[in-house]
Amino acid sequence: MEFLRAFIIVFEPVNFLLLTSGVILGIVVGAIPGLTATLAISLLLPFTFGLSAIPALIMLLGIYVGGIYGGSITAILIRTPGTPGAAATALDGYPLTQQGLGGKALGVATTASFFGGILSAAIMIWLSPIISSFALKFSSAEYFALAFFGLTIIFSVSGKSLLKGAVSGTIGLLIASVGLDKIAPYPRFTFGISNLIIGFPLLPAVIGLFAIAEVFRMFENPEETTMKVKAKIGRILPTLKELKGLLGLYFKSGLIGTFIGALPGAGANVASFLSYSEAKRTSKTPEKFGTGMIEGVAASEAANNAVTGGALIPMLTLGIPGDAVTAVLLGALTIQGLQPGPLLFRNHMNVIQPLFAGLLVANLVMLISGLSMAPFVARIATLKKTTLLPAIAIFALIGAFATEGSLFHMKIALGFGILGYILEKYEFPVAPIALAIILGPLAETSFRTALIRSRGDMSVFFTRPISVILIALAFASIIYTLYRNIMYAKRQINLSE
Repeated sequence: MEFLRAFIIVFEPVNFLLLTSGVILGIVVGAIPGLTATLAISLLLPFTFGLSAIPALIMLLGIYVGGIYGGSITAILIRTPGTPGAAATALDGYPLTQQGLGGKALGVATTASFFGGILSAAIMIWLSPIISSFALKFSSAEYFALAFFGLTIIFSVSGKSLLKGAVSGTIGLLIASVGLDKIAPYPRFTFGISNLIIGFPLLPAVIGLFAIAEVFRMFENPEETTMKVKAKIGRILPTLKELKGLLGLYFKSGLIGTFIGALPGAGANVASFLSYSEAKRTSKTPEKFGTGMIEGVAASEAANNAVTGGALIPMLTLGIPGDAVTAVLLGALTIQGLQPGPLLFRNHMNVIQPLFAGLLVANLVMLISGLSMAPFVARIATLKKTTLLPAIAIFALIGAFATEGSLFHMKIALGFGILGYILEKYEFPVAPIALAIILGPLAETSFRTALIRSRGDMSVFFTRPISVILIALAFASIIYTLYRNIMYAKRQINLSE
């Protein structure tokens, strides 16, 4: 009955309008190469301040769902993936467009995205309360172990160089230490600047790292998108027979995407390629993949959209963002006065249930919008980047100003934008900075609180079972990431020989 009430809340006119607008905006942004759901959410986050928690969060969820799906449109029609997760979709999607079957590929991509998103949302709704009730048993020792495990995600999102990822993470931890000490309130690293007493605010930092830095990067390389959508679109809706034949693949790929999404640092691109490889492995005609196999499109899209529900599980239940998008969404929850973690489910089920319902409805809106908007959105993607960049920059700075009505926040956003641009120019990832800014205070406060309660006895972290398991998982994550990078380096050496 309460869940039914949650759907009623989502379908209230204002809430539904915001959700629909978020999905449509996400589709448009996701379809434009170089622009991402992270960028769209970062830009719109400040404009949710005037909204209550439910409409603000379901609009951002709509952007997330639409943004992940939107990349498939240009991947299929002009062989230019709008998002990294759609790269696998282009392998068979574009050959289908060349054969005059672009509409069919779009239809399958949309229905696969819908099925994967709904499946992952259902799994999230089922698992999240179970995980959160378990996490209520956490003390400060477990919270430190959890934050420590979360910080090891830095290595997972570091790309090819773990050292550069570690440097970025260290920068993030230093930034997180600015402001009043959490235990003994005295200022740290403020250099006499009164505005820094509360530390660097999360929102301007995120806007700078992900939006303004991207604007700088694209201004440096303002290559114009000149490709045109000339191929025949054709029929979009797949037949019932085609859908029936793909249901098993949708389900399997959706499970893969949900599982990968719940793993910190993996993301939609990993899920889509893994699912694509699995579909090819189990196909009766694997040699045809890459030449226009509809199963390749279905597998990739079901998986990368299933990542949405999977990625929200650790973020909502444990307060651990697994990637840049969920890091920004975590910031959105915090701004609304909601602290992600187990207490969220105990104290704010009135917000969580509409959030769950909103994710389901967002996927339905994405299905309808995707089928009707795809050809139009593909043409938007051919706009010159030089037309879009000034608007993005203005929105980003206005958004930073709107957080507190402070010019200082605009300066922070600009400063973080310059920092992010310089780091990315030298191939240092910026996602670890955001993760460290979010998780650093939790790690420090929990560590010091646990030591105070244990009177300085470090064994408190190794005598509690949950803490031991989480610390072991943290080291396992580091070892696995090291192993993965070593194997990647060996493959590159073998290829060069």
